[in-house]
Amino acid sequence: MRIRIVDAFTDAPFTGNPAGVLLLPESTEFPDADWLQRVAAEVNLSETAFAHPLPPGGDADWALRWFTPATEVDMCGHATLATAHVLHTTGTATGTATGTVRFAARCGILSATPREDGAITLDFPTSPLTPVETPDGIAEALGARVISVHDTGPHIGDLVVELADEQTVRGLTPDIRALVRHSERGIIATAAADRPGLGYDFVSRGFFPRVGIDEDPVTGSAHTALAPFWASRLGTSLTGLQASARSGLVRTELRGERTLLTGHAVTVIDGELLTAP
Repeated sequence: MRIRIVDAFTDAPFTGNPAGVLLLPESTEFPDADWLQRVAAEVNLSETAFAHPLPPGGDADWALRWFTPATEVDMCGHATLATAHVLHTTGTATGTATGTVRFAARCGILSATPREDGAITLDFPTSPLTPVETPDGIAEALGARVISVHDTGPHIGDLVVELADEQTVRGLTPDIRALVRHSERGIIATAAADRPGLGYDFVSRGFFPRVGIDEDPVTGSAHTALAPFWASRLGTSLTGLQASARSGLVRTELRGERTLLTGHAVTVIDGELLTAP
């Protein structure tokens, strides 16, 4: 089986967020979860996506699952973008995908639509936001004053933590181990852009030690919460910059219960997995 590594939410190799993508042969089910987890641990990226084709005529074209090196997750944006990119470029033995591809995942039906500029738009469920009291110790763990905290609900299980400004987000050097106890999955630190004219409206960084990822380079799923968080202040069509060392841009459009996430992707490695399930 061919396995690819794709840099997502970027148009330049070695930036954005790398994901493993393994398109499985036509089957009615996935291999054993332990085997999927072992492959993801071997790839050792923030997520590896596994997909197999579904029979025609249903609600989705492909079944899709995502694994970090440590566990399976309910939702992943960048690995979905990477999978759609593979389907629309190198494709499978039966050819490349054209038009919208629909995925059946643990968080529901997702879709990926190619654009004329080469980007791909993902259609994801909007994460419900609930304001919560600032948890004791989270400011100390981040090393920054906290403005507000919102819970993101099921599927992503993060806390969106608003900080004072862009430079505070960029300069974070958090106590990663201390962050573990503060959310189901991770912490999304965010602030409005200091200079929106530079091409982005807000910044973020994502820390997910509970699922084996100290800092994720560009977290697509987090933008299903960041889009509604910033929409009331900045508008419903925004661009987020995830200010990790690799960095990446996510264009967002809030459409009520759905959020569109748009970005580019680049395949950087195309190889062969020699161990079958």
